[in-house]
Amino acid sequence: MKFILALILCSYTAGSCLPPYVYPTKFEDQYSCFMEGYKQSMIKMEEIGKEEINEHEIYIRFICSQYIPTEQDT
Repeated sequence: MKFILALILCSYTAGSCLPPYVYPTKFEDQYSCFMEGYKQSMIKMEEIGKEEINEHEIYIRFICSQYIPTEQDT
């Protein structure tokens, strides 16, 4: 079973979230997906920067869900 990672950028100030960004890599297990989710969240927070994070009260959510292939994937 493989897993996909989706990162979701949100703002408390705006009261909304952007559409999920689905990370291109598929993971062999949930643990690997979660570890990459935490890593990518930290990288994105550093890219956005302290001022923007504080001004817009930005936070990142992520989910790891089971990958279900579609007809396009086969």
